[in-house]
Amino acid sequence: MGKLLRWTAYGLGGLLALLLVAAAAVFVLSESKLRKRYDAEAERLPPTPASAAGIAEAARMAKVHGCSSCHGEGLTGHVMDIPAFVARVVAPNIPEIAARASDQQLAAAIRQGIGHDGRALYIMPSPQYSRFTDAETAALIAWIRTLPRGGGVSGKMSPGPMGRLELAGGGFESSRDLVATYRQQVPLTLAGFEKGRHIAATGCAECHGPALYGQENAFGPAPDLRVAAGYDLDQFKTLLRHGVTPGGKPLGIMADVAKEGLTHLTDAEIAALHAYLQARAKKLGT
Repeated sequence: MGKLLRWTAYGLGGLLALLLVAAAAVFVLSESKLRKRYDAEAERLPPTPASAAGIAEAARMAKVHGCSSCHGEGLTGHVMDIPAFVARVVAPNIPEIAARASDQQLAAAIRQGIGHDGRALYIMPSPQYSRFTDAETAALIAWIRTLPRGGGVSGKMSPGPMGRLELAGGGFESSRDLVATYRQQVPLTLAGFEKGRHIAATGCAECHGPALYGQENAFGPAPDLRVAAGYDLDQFKTLLRHGVTPGGKPLGIMADVAKEGLTHLTDAEIAALHAYLQARAKKLGT
């Protein structure tokens, strides 16, 4: 009996040692990914400063894209927990970062998913923001530089056990890595619908996929945007302003996105987006 207990103890000890080695390997690999630094591509920014009108428009577009939903009011920072022991994400104090970062570094964070310290960003929607025009990016940076400093939240993402496992296995992709996907997979180009396509590419792709064919998200499936063919313009306005179906049913995360961001789209922008999605659905077949 004693011999059996001794060998059982040896077995459990060996198993524990293997688990510790595996955990250490996961930590080292995930930490190396978090600490790795990248050289950003040179950003093409207009040589002339953004106008007052351009800065005001950038402030509105920041509302459309829900910047404060992650970074908090005034972009002074906010902490978010991804459940199931994945990660605690710190959306940092942007005015504080802007005080010590160049326009090139801020543009790289916005469009390339690379922070001012050279590390890859996570959760930041740089993949869809990579489609901002040079002028839009410059105006957004100019607006950021008008925001007051002070207070707020700083820090780095803190992965939990599941987050580190995902990082080590490649399942938790950085914003920098996803930018490459968004450059390869783009929404259908249709002559005469450029404005609507740009709104879709920069505003809808995060949930509905790089080319708008739909995808699975943390909040559930987001459909191919050919579904827009079933909405007339008034119904589509209601969808984007309130996140409800023609029958008045709230559409989960869409309801939150609509109220926090899409409600700031103008009627003309909604009409342009609707026209593009209708034409896309006709081209692809519904």
